[in-house]
Amino acid sequence: NMSDRFRTLALGQGQEPLATRLIEEGVRDGTWVFLANCHLMISWMPSLEKIVENLATRSPHPEFRLWLSSAPHPAFPISILQRGIKITTEPPRGIKQNLQRLYNLVNESNFTKSRQPVKFKRLLFSLCFLHSILLERKKFLSLGWSTPYDFNDSDFQVSETILANYLEEYEDPPWDALKYLIAELNYGGRVTDKWDIRLLGVYMRSLYTPEALTAPRFFLSSLNTYFIPEDGPLQSYRDYIASLPIIDKPEAFGQHPNADIASQIQDAGS
Repeated sequence: NMSDRFRTLALGQGQEPLATRLIEEGVRDGTWVFLANCHLMISWMPSLEKIVENLATRSPHPEFRLWLSSAPHPAFPISILQRGIKITTEPPRGIKQNLQRLYNLVNESNFTKSRQPVKFKRLLFSLCFLHSILLERKKFLSLGWSTPYDFNDSDFQVSETILANYLEEYEDPPWDALKYLIAELNYGGRVTDKWDIRLLGVYMRSLYTPEALTAPRFFLSSLNTYFIPEDGPLQSYRDYIASLPIIDKPEAFGQHPNADIASQIQDAGS
């Protein structure tokens, strides 16, 4: 039974002895060891590097496997990467692909659990569009952000929780509070440049307005391609997303039509 031979440990402060013991047991008994979140124990990585370097001289059990997971970190040992098989996960490219990924993470019960489901679904779509836009702006290089930022799913999940909680407490969405908490505190917590903070505010003011709840077709950009779909089940939103274009025009981001020339040159050279 594979589950009896699999050992997993989420790394964190004080876990060094246990992680070392699991590796020693794996080398001896042939178990599989999975150490998660190595980036949270960077101070221990030199020790792990020595352990990995010495494995070849110790004749480990032939069934032994060591799995590591980590967020990108400049101090992660290169020699460990060179000795192993690497699997990376990156967010999909494009507004459509990012929307599809986000809506594939949503299930029907969470989609309709709000006390105000119509409002929640409309504002959730605006939030998903915002998250996709923020991720994709970096393709414009310096025209996208003054400084590159690593927005991730946790930023979206926190914003979704804020939205859901406020719709439970208030009949009418507190727009100013939502804009401040999502744009300035949550996403804005990663942003260091004042012009980028200003840009976040512009996006939030355009996407989170009373018209987003009342307009039959509330457009999310200057293009008529992107709008909040009519209320319906979760699948209807996924179907609408599937109809979106694969290639994003710069106008979808509020950019000049020529803004993606730099990104196209970069893609051509990679």
